[in-house]
Amino acid sequence: MQFSENSRVWVYQVNRKLSDNEVEELKVLLNSFTTGWTAHNNQLKAKAEIRYNRFLILIVDESQAGASGCSIDKSVHFMQQVETKFNINLFDRFNLAYREGNEILSAPRHEFEKLLKQGSINTNTIVFNNMVQNLTELNSKWEVPFKDSWHIQLFRDLVTV
Repeated sequence: MQFSENSRVWVYQVNRKLSDNEVEELKVLLNSFTTGWTAHNNQLKAKAEIRYNRFLILIVDESQAGASGCSIDKSVHFMQQVETKFNINLFDRFNLAYREGNEILSAPRHEFEKLLKQGSINTNTIVFNNMVQNLTELNSKWEVPFKDSWHIQLFRDLVTV
């Protein structure tokens, strides 16, 4: 299936790295959810991806049918069930993900702040902007240097650009 670059995107960050077995199990659940996902009884053109064993991404191409408030509520409810089943947190917006070499790590805000002060994270560290809205942004603005992300606003007093 081809998806428009304007397709809506929701990124859910897991608070820990998922095992390969968990990823395989989640792929089945996500596929089942997206193939049955509807808005006002209209089938949504939707898919899900798991990236880096840390991010669950829902994608809806609204050229076929738009995601409504009710359908978005269904996805949130589904993600809450995933949280319970896998004992993970998907809704902590201040658990910040970043790259360290080839690894993707995450830290709560206070820990991220410590890493900044220590210099372990700097303005060139790649961070993940999970607030991207569509596929174009996912492909171009999701993995960005700290200095080019919304994170810089949160921690501006700790860094010099």
